Amino acid sequence: MTQQIKIKEIKTTHKESADRFNPSNRIYVRAAYGFFQKIRKLTGWGLILFFVGLPLLRWNGAQAVLFDIDKQQFHLFNMTLFPQDLTLLAWTFIIAAFALFFFTTYLGRVWCGYTCPQTVWTFIFIWFEERFEGSANKRKRLDQMPWDFNKLWRKTAKHTSWLIVSLLTALAFCSYFVPVDKLYIDFFTGQSSMLVLLMIAIFAGSTYANAGWMRSIFCIHMCPYSRFQSAMFDKNTYSVGYDATRGEARGPRSRKLDRSETDLGDCVDCDLCVQVCPSGIDIRDGLQYECINCGACVDACDETMDKMGYPRGLISYTSEQKLEGKETKVLRPKIVGYGLMLLLMMGLFIANFATLAKVEMEIVRDRSALYRENVDGLIENTYTLKVLNKTVETQQYKISFTGLDEAVLIGPETISLTTGEIFTQPISIAVDPYDIKAKKVTITIKLTNVNDGEVIEQDTSFFLNL
Repeated sequence: MTQQIKIKEIKTTHKESADRFNPSNRIYVRAAYGFFQKIRKLTGWGLILFFVGLPLLRWNGAQAVLFDIDKQQFHLFNMTLFPQDLTLLAWTFIIAAFALFFFTTYLGRVWCGYTCPQTVWTFIFIWFEERFEGSANKRKRLDQMPWDFNKLWRKTAKHTSWLIVSLLTALAFCSYFVPVDKLYIDFFTGQSSMLVLLMIAIFAGSTYANAGWMRSIFCIHMCPYSRFQSAMFDKNTYSVGYDATRGEARGPRSRKLDRSETDLGDCVDCDLCVQVCPSGIDIRDGLQYECINCGACVDACDETMDKMGYPRGLISYTSEQKLEGKETKVLRPKIVGYGLMLLLMMGLFIANFATLAKVEMEIVRDRSALYRENVDGLIENTYTLKVLNKTVETQQYKISFTGLDEAVLIGPETISLTTGEIFTQPISIAVDPYDIKAKKVTITIKLTNVNDGEVIEQDTSFFLNL
């Protein structure tokens, strides 16, 4: 006997994601105020001051941070790094990756919501948008109005401010690669090279397009982080969430109506959580990859709960475990693993940095001949001495060697190296063949700092008459 399964219709509040490439689906973000927005503004200003101010710092009369591409040097305060020191850059990226894994597993996409440059600059552009075009509803009405003088000047002022911010951002970015005093003077006097102008144009255009026009489209469709976050999230990850048990069934009601006098949940269905969301999603539909954890909906909902006299926290930073009435586990294998790897990478970075040589020396033997006999009848070995000064100060070194007491040095006894200089000098060591019987001797060539006595040395071979 066969039985037919009864069909049951299930109503859902889930909404399909709007096509943000369609201009008619543009997001008009409503301003949000509250505790988390204050934190977001503070972290945003911190990022801006760090980004703009770092290349303006001076150290010993020179720019403290500068990537000199022409000379293949990276000046970092009292150090000068060269291509062979790029292992430090690799360690930096590895540390950043594990830090991202650790904090995302624990706190969700806090990087996206509070310190990501795309988010920070988007909110800067929205601020100018509000100054010239008004609130979200006014901006929407303005876009629907026919073109007139009022609309023209407001749009012109807004886009002009966006372009100015984009230009200043591009100049700040280029100041990491071009000396800041030369960059600004040459740019505003029209003497910048075509390469610098091209860099400024590309970065300014990208800033204008990403923060002004694309906004959430960049986060949703171009940024890979929003896609692979699911690999780091688990039920214990803190992220913005809606307490459906408390909020449903949602619906409007009078403020004077007591909670005990209605069958409705605490959600008044005001849609403020949607209106303040920079990604245009409804957090009440559950966790979505578009959510950047900025907390705007949390502050908007808390404000509504205060007006209604309800407890805060209908929308909050919470975990799936907590929403299910279970305890959130902070220490778990994934968190511990990422934390240990982060500490290990930081330790390796510190060890690499601590052992980084401030001055490097290389001894290269003459490849054309193992030895030669000079006019005085001495056996002579020729070497090329290469010394690299990575410090920001001029260094003086005395050249000496050990291993052949009877030998003499032919070449300069003292050398002086300016900042970032690569010194190359042929030197020779000569010895009377009757003073030594061995056919091959290991010698040590040394550089002794005249000021602090620091010694740099390298072993090499000395060949006699075979």
